[in-house]
Amino acid sequence: MYKKLASTILLAALAVVQGWACTNLIVGKNASKDGSTIVSYSADSYGLYGELYHFPAGVHKKGTMVDIYEWDTGKYLGQVEQARQTYNVIGNMNEFQLTIGETTFGGRPELVDTTAVIDYGSLIYLALQRSRTAREAIKVMTNLVQEYGYYSSGESFTIADPNEVWIMEMIGKGPGVRGAVWVAIRIPDDCISAHANQSRIHQFDMNDKENVLTSGDVISFAREKGYFTGVNKDFSFADAYAPLDFGARRYCEARVWSYFNMFTERGAEFLPYIKGETNQPMPLYVKPSRKLSVQDVQQAMRDHYEGTALDISRDFGAGPYHAPYRLSPLSFEVDGETYFNERPISTQQSAFVFVAQMRSTMPDAVGGVLWFGIDDANMTVFVPIYCCTDRIPDGYGRPDGADYITFSWRSAFWLFNWVANMIYQRYDLMIDDMRQVQKDLEGSFANAQPGIEQAALNLIEKEPARAKALLSSYSCQMAQATLASWKRLGEFLVVKYNDGVVKRVKNGVFERNTIGQPARVIRPGYPQEFLKEYVKQTGDRYKMPK
Repeated sequence: MYKKLASTILLAALAVVQGWACTNLIVGKNASKDGSTIVSYSADSYGLYGELYHFPAGVHKKGTMVDIYEWDTGKYLGQVEQARQTYNVIGNMNEFQLTIGETTFGGRPELVDTTAVIDYGSLIYLALQRSRTAREAIKVMTNLVQEYGYYSSGESFTIADPNEVWIMEMIGKGPGVRGAVWVAIRIPDDCISAHANQSRIHQFDMNDKENVLTSGDVISFAREKGYFTGVNKDFSFADAYAPLDFGARRYCEARVWSYFNMFTERGAEFLPYIKGETNQPMPLYVKPSRKLSVQDVQQAMRDHYEGTALDISRDFGAGPYHAPYRLSPLSFEVDGETYFNERPISTQQSAFVFVAQMRSTMPDAVGGVLWFGIDDANMTVFVPIYCCTDRIPDGYGRPDGADYITFSWRSAFWLFNWVANMIYQRYDLMIDDMRQVQKDLEGSFANAQPGIEQAALNLIEKEPARAKALLSSYSCQMAQATLASWKRLGEFLVVKYNDGVVKRVKNGVFERNTIGQPARVIRPGYPQEFLKEYVKQTGDRYKMPK
């Protein structure tokens, strides 16, 4: 099974560098409007083709082996023994609503075990196939790395089911040393949390066995390596295994700050930490000022620090059309001085993004929804994919052999990138056209959700197979309808904004004059503030003589 995954998903990810990228947002069940646990994930990486993965449920013969390929690079790492029974997995959610996301924090480079067999990506998808609950997934993941070794650098995992959300942070022990040191903290039900490529677990209560799980040597190993010398109660996992630097603070912790700033009154309190004015870290979790919806988290995943002290949409770097994006790399040099770009939650190099909704009040097949989008969260549509979905919707895999360097008009990855890359160049002019289609699609999904779920609930007890088939078909149909709408949007944008002018539109239709010809175009030129800077930079070179 995993060998097939390697050929269809992993090998095309060669030369991917994942670090300093992904973001996970977390909502406890008592902090959400509908009592669901909610978690999000953006798979941000230049070189990763965005698609929806699927692992069907299965029963396997004893002794069956699974080939392991590193998710980032496609490198073959070895084999692990297959579980006797595996569960259906669609994307990063399985049939029991269990969801796992991640962000890479790197940490101490000497602790990477280059001889190990299991990388963080394989660990996620193995655990989803083998676990029913978050606690079980933690046990499966830590047992696997203990037996086969942990190949990757430091990692933060979000592990969630309909009742609990955990953050587990893990790092290896160095070349040839099996296992990993790790700590897992349960997020309180009435709180929100986040992580974004920096270790966020500091002190923890070793005596709280219900809400804190650790490897037995998480502190003693740090002492052995000289990373920690104090008393146990003062031990900080983050300080020991991932010491804070400027990048970790400004590129990573700042995204967590933005989420807390949106939904608490504590943004101003935490901002000095982000700016480097204090080393007092933000808490792992906080209570929100109001309860959050799935749509709130979707919008948070589209954030570029708008309206905050870190807003990147209004300075010179945003260009004449105020694009809230910056080209990589994150830092650059001018005249011997080093400068940096902000790195917000939403970023152009996302391969895929999801917001997972898990509800304990419903049967698993109905309660688990992976709101899934391809490419940049700001530029995508979150499509409802129910956790019982048993196939990949057309276009959300690899049609026509599509990959990161092979274009296909049938590929969701390439359609969403096509539209996004048109808008990036003239953001202010074009974003509202995209936003209207996005809003209409996502609004229709939200409005249809109660009805499709009630239809499934009416069937689930006596005809569970029919209920699952209904939800699976619905998921695929909505994904395919989204692609059709997005292709039409792209065609509309090409026509409307071709050659730097704007075609006139009325009631969604391009206008024509009284004799049936296209109406005269609008030539918007550049915004006045940009023209003033242009004149400032060029002086009198282009000044018209009087």
